Amino acid sequence: MKKVLLLFIAVALMSGCAMFETDNQMAKSVDELVSEGSSAFMAGEYETAVKAYSDLKDWYPFSRYAILAELKIADSYYHLEEYELAIAAYEDFERLHPRNEAIPYVIFQIGMSWFKQIDTVDRDTTPAQRSLAVFNRLNEQYPDSEYAGKTKDKIAASLSNLAGHELYVADWYLRTKKYEAAIKRYEYLVEHFPGTAQSKDALNRIQQARTLQSQKK
Repeated sequence: MKKVLLLFIAVALMSGCAMFETDNQMAKSVDELVSEGSSAFMAGEYETAVKAYSDLKDWYPFSRYAILAELKIADSYYHLEEYELAIAAYEDFERLHPRNEAIPYVIFQIGMSWFKQIDTVDRDTTPAQRSLAVFNRLNEQYPDSEYAGKTKDKIAASLSNLAGHELYVADWYLRTKKYEAAIKRYEYLVEHFPGTAQSKDALNRIQQARTLQSQKK
């Protein structure tokens, strides 16, 4: 019994120490956490920034800095190239604060988070599709925003990636002598991506595919 009592006291003391450490950690003021987060962010120490701003948001949810913390968490994830986490954080911010003045920036950053994930034309086109949709939404909702003015080259690059994917698939059909499928894919490219370099290539290859198709018959 005595051994059990001693063990209980030891566990209690250890728990007390842990609680004391937690209390000390939580004793940081709003200003201290803002300063810690800002300093870390400016220094490029984004993981530390996420921790400080997350603590601020969790411990002081009604602080006037809580909204800033939400935005800086998203920005930190973006700089860490954790784009899925960044998108989720930016989307949460837009959902929770739809009238905030930072919304045009937030939408732009969502688009950029998708844009940064665009891969080669033989890979998944979801990032290019999503970035294009988000940048177009920004232009529709906030046409006079300074961020809308930054989307032109990003939209062009997203379109080029999507058109490039269509051309890649159509060319594969052509190489494998699936001429009807190639022609339909080239025609789709010309119709949906007019003005792109890929659409011009597709026009030339439609005729090539038709000629090869007739020879096959």
